[in-house]
Amino acid sequence: MRRHVNLLKAASTVSLLTLLSRITGLVREQLIAASFGASAATDAFNVAFRIPNLFRRLFAEGAFSQAFVPLLAATRSSQGDDATHELIDAVATVLAWALLATCVVGVAAAPVLVWVMGSGLERFDIAVDMTRWMFPYIGFMSLVALASGVLNTWKRFAVPAVTPVLLNLSVIGAAWWGAPALQARGIEPIYALAGGVMLGGVLQLAAMLPALARVGCLPRIGLLPGAIARAWRHPGVGRVLRNMAPALLGVSVAQISLLINTQIASHVAVGAVSWLTYADRLMEFPTALLGVALGVVLLPQLSAAQARQDAADFSGMLDWGLRLVVLLTVPCALALLIFPQGLVSVLYHYGAFRAEDVQMTVLALRGYGVGLLGLVAIKVLAPAFYARQDIRTPVKIAVGVLVATQAMNLVLVPWLGHAGLALSIGLGAMVNAAFLLAGLLRRGVFVPHAGWLGFAWRVALANVALGAALAWAAHSIDWIGLQSQGWQRAGAVAAVLGGVALLYFAVLLLCGLRPRQFMRRG
Repeated sequence: MRRHVNLLKAASTVSLLTLLSRITGLVREQLIAASFGASAATDAFNVAFRIPNLFRRLFAEGAFSQAFVPLLAATRSSQGDDATHELIDAVATVLAWALLATCVVGVAAAPVLVWVMGSGLERFDIAVDMTRWMFPYIGFMSLVALASGVLNTWKRFAVPAVTPVLLNLSVIGAAWWGAPALQARGIEPIYALAGGVMLGGVLQLAAMLPALARVGCLPRIGLLPGAIARAWRHPGVGRVLRNMAPALLGVSVAQISLLINTQIASHVAVGAVSWLTYADRLMEFPTALLGVALGVVLLPQLSAAQARQDAADFSGMLDWGLRLVVLLTVPCALALLIFPQGLVSVLYHYGAFRAEDVQMTVLALRGYGVGLLGLVAIKVLAPAFYARQDIRTPVKIAVGVLVATQAMNLVLVPWLGHAGLALSIGLGAMVNAAFLLAGLLRRGVFVPHAGWLGFAWRVALANVALGAALAWAAHSIDWIGLQSQGWQRAGAVAAVLGGVALLYFAVLLLCGLRPRQFMRRG
């Protein structure tokens, strides 16, 4: 019981700090939308920024973290801190030199990368330039991923959760001051955003170093050939690389889907990449607050429970996490489906962002909203496989989902345009989560605790009340027409969201659901 009390506190800490990150992220997107709208230049920046982010998700937050964090937790649990420090030093050495080589190749191959990601871009030239400026960002963020894995294993969740704020502040500064300064000198102002991204990567890594030093885990990166050779021979490095191979395939599936969708969007219409990006940023708000926070907290704890062979604790943590997912994600999904115009208008409808852009972003946001529950649930379900060092099962599921998603694109994109791409992703996420859950149930890894039926009807009743209130608010106010009254519109949206949240939790309390039930989970 005590461990789950701490898990809830840790997840809440990560979620609150992630909230700060997402708020600054939304301010970042608001400034970009108001300054550049959904233009050819914005499409170019979004494609250029997706390239290092794609590699970051492949190698850093994706395959590397999935292979490294369970091994790190198991090593610390079974062999102690000294062996764990040796593992960290060896992995950091190999990773740093591999990243240096990757960045050199990426900068040289920028035109090819942009063509693969978005050959239909109107401003292909500036996308190539910005890719060259931003590609080294992957190096900084991969080292940040290593540092985050270490700190999370040591149960230091705060610094990894808050450092993305530094990226957002850097891009905000670039949009606010850098872009006008470049424009005054006759330089394409969108280039300022690329400089902000690079500064954000440097600041995030710099913030990690003191935190690693405080837990005594600041990596010693080998610089001489002998030290590099010893790092390669470390058995832990071999295990990470072996586990990365299937993990890389699994993460690649999601990134290949993103690549294909971006390529399709670049041919749909000017602005389509940006509409999808703005909708994705808004969708990632609940995904990060709920799914990422739970995943970050659960993965090292599940790995430790697996190392202890404590099946009951393992299943109990999954039950706890999934109940929180259902409790908090379903109302967020309803907000994206029923109230998207209010959300998009208050966040983006300023300056160069037109009413048409609001409508196009709303369509994409509804597509993502269909799959929000699946997108968040995956963040809890997939770590259960990674903690057991079973990476092949999620990979097989992901490959099947990729095929299904692209098949849906063939049907939905000609019919719905860019919104069909978002809807395919949403439906694919629901299929993915369903197969992951079925796999855990079939293996007996997850055994649901009693009370799910009663929990489900209480949550369903509360969501009916919330959905009705959102529908009334969505149709009672002309959210686009309030563009000239920005503060009034923002206040109205805040009142609606605050009111429906109070209504939701009030209905839950009246139905007998109490917060302390989640403190006892497990």
